[in-house]
Amino acid sequence: MAAHEPAAGAPDLAELTRRAAAAAVPEREDGLVVCENLVRIYRTEGVEVQALQGLDLAVAEGEMVAVIGASGSGKSTLLGILSGQDVPTAGSAEVAGHDLLAMKRRARLAYRRSTVGFVWQQTGRNLLPYLTAAENVMLPMSYVGAKRARRRTRAEELLGLLGVGHVADRTPDAMSGGEQQRVAIAVANANEPRVLLADEPTGELDTATSDDIFAALRRANEELGVTVVVVTHDALVSEQVQRTVRIRDGRTSTEVLRRVATGADGVQALTSEEYAVLDRNGRLQIPREFTERLHLRRRVRLALETDHVGVWPDDAARRAKARQAAAGGTGPEPE
Repeated sequence: MAAHEPAAGAPDLAELTRRAAAAAVPEREDGLVVCENLVRIYRTEGVEVQALQGLDLAVAEGEMVAVIGASGSGKSTLLGILSGQDVPTAGSAEVAGHDLLAMKRRARLAYRRSTVGFVWQQTGRNLLPYLTAAENVMLPMSYVGAKRARRRTRAEELLGLLGVGHVADRTPDAMSGGEQQRVAIAVANANEPRVLLADEPTGELDTATSDDIFAALRRANEELGVTVVVVTHDALVSEQVQRTVRIRDGRTSTEVLRRVATGADGVQALTSEEYAVLDRNGRLQIPREFTERLHLRRRVRLALETDHVGVWPDDAARRAKARQAAAGGTGPEPE
């Protein structure tokens, strides 16, 4: 029997596959992406490295979130797990109802093809050099059986949406770095993923071009409805998103939320508030500048007040701080 093209407006095979997968597994009520007490330990040549040490993260559907942290903080390890390229050692990680610890090889491959899209930092890693921009976007759709006519139409729509329709017939060597990354975003969205993951997507680009890339990510987020998680070491990237999650020593430490607030004069302004992240066990990381300023070491005193929790250094730390002040800012560290 000859194959037939789907009727106009009918979902293609990739869309039907995605819907079936979504219906087969219930999603968590607290987010499209949910990580709890996530641990990843690497063992190489007898040396054990804890890249993630009980990380918690929740991303709601439709959010655009930046995960920032210094080199070695565990952010790239987190992205590797969420993309299905790596497997956590312990804890739990779910994306769109998929249990990333329990998935078998075949399910993991289908997950990477349809549920998540990925953009690498290196522009040359995202695109095949011998294919045009349109052909690069069409390629992932061939893996899920989409018809050629649908692939071409989808590629043209995505390239146009992201402002690179003019490079549809060019190979990567005939594009600028910014054009390559916007085409890469189109490739990552080819199979209508639920989540788009980007690893330092502006790391090789100048400031102006970086702004263009984030504009493209925001457009994908708003127009295509894809949830976006961007990993970066650049704190300035946080200004491009509404929520920033900071990772330190393999755990989430703080979040910054940005909102548009209306003042008493009726003028709207963008406000930012920083929060410490409290996990399900009541643990949080106090920012280093706070602990150093107040000499918080090893143990602290807590007091439950009417509307807040008070945190004070213990008596030994307070005495050491007083000695330092009396000596002009120098003195021994508290015991």
